[in-house]
Amino acid sequence: MRGPMLVVLVFLVWSCTGVPDGVPTVRGFQLERYLGTWYEIARLDHAFERGLERVTATYTPRAGGGIVVANRGFDAGTRAWREATGKAFPVGEPDEGRLKVSFFGPFYGGYNIIALDTEGYEWAMVCGPSRRYLWILARTPALDPEVRERLVARARSLGFPTDQLIAVRHD
Repeated sequence: MRGPMLVVLVFLVWSCTGVPDGVPTVRGFQLERYLGTWYEIARLDHAFERGLERVTATYTPRAGGGIVVANRGFDAGTRAWREATGKAFPVGEPDEGRLKVSFFGPFYGGYNIIALDTEGYEWAMVCGPSRRYLWILARTPALDPEVRERLVARARSLGFPTDQLIAVRHD
């Protein structure tokens, strides 16, 4: 029984860092340019960010390799900041916009960059291992509405439930 259970566990862990079928990740990605602070512009709802406003993610180099991921958001219900710090490592090809991210020990989730402003790294769209996870990010708390609409249209064309996107407040 141990053998089959181990295979199932390995499959589940591996599949959590994957990319949804039919969703391409960006190429020509430069991790050094991606580092720094990003503001959440919109996201699909999920329990670990439910009710949060003013959400940011800051990526910095990690001693020994990889990246420190520091997520922060304001919980309007409790009137308190919530923070989570994790680690990330590139996966896939060196120029591919893919990371595996962990906030819980040895368990990793997929962080797949599926759209990116390749000139200035001013906006990005990221998904998880399934179409239930989607974020639109920008270097500033606001994003040009035309760019946002283009990203939403792209996500919709890839099968994401864009009618369920939550606009993240930053005021």
